[in-house]
Amino acid sequence: MKFSELNIPGCFIINPFHQKDRRGDFIKTFHEEKYKTHGLQSSFKEEFISISHKNVLRGMHFQIPPAAQDKLIYCIKGCILDGFIDLRKGSPTFKNNLTVTLSELNRDVLFLPKGIAHGFLTKSHEAIVVYKTSKIHCPQYDAGILWQNCGINWPIKNPIISDRDQEFPVLNTFSSPFKYRLK
Repeated sequence: MKFSELNIPGCFIINPFHQKDRRGDFIKTFHEEKYKTHGLQSSFKEEFISISHKNVLRGMHFQIPPAAQDKLIYCIKGCILDGFIDLRKGSPTFKNNLTVTLSELNRDVLFLPKGIAHGFLTKSHEAIVVYKTSKIHCPQYDAGILWQNCGINWPIKNPIISDRDQEFPVLNTFSSPFKYRLK
């Protein structure tokens, strides 16, 4: 496994172990000791699978404290453009965003720490996305940032999006409860 920290501190792309032979593919997305070696969360409490059609945009989601979550995200079918924003006050990249492509072909795994808003756009006909969280989902702590006004240059004007995701506040009016902590 190869771990590469991205331009937002604490966010990593992980190239998992991959073996291919005449039978097919074998991929290891998680190894507790290797994650710990890189200072990453190694205890996940819940796992979700999202199945989305082309042009579906989900986001920008996060849980506020005390239910804030680290996330581990990967795409097992299709392709997504994954976008995320640093909401941690005091971070050198506060309010900065990044996008990465996650797909069944590149097999990359994305690790996001607490205080990062996350969303994705389905680029393929259908995409199946798996994500693990370090805390159990608590609806009363569920929050988000409006996808259109978060600084991410989504390559679509009219995505398929939920009513809930359309009602989130814009980034500049959101008062972040997250604090940046050095490792």
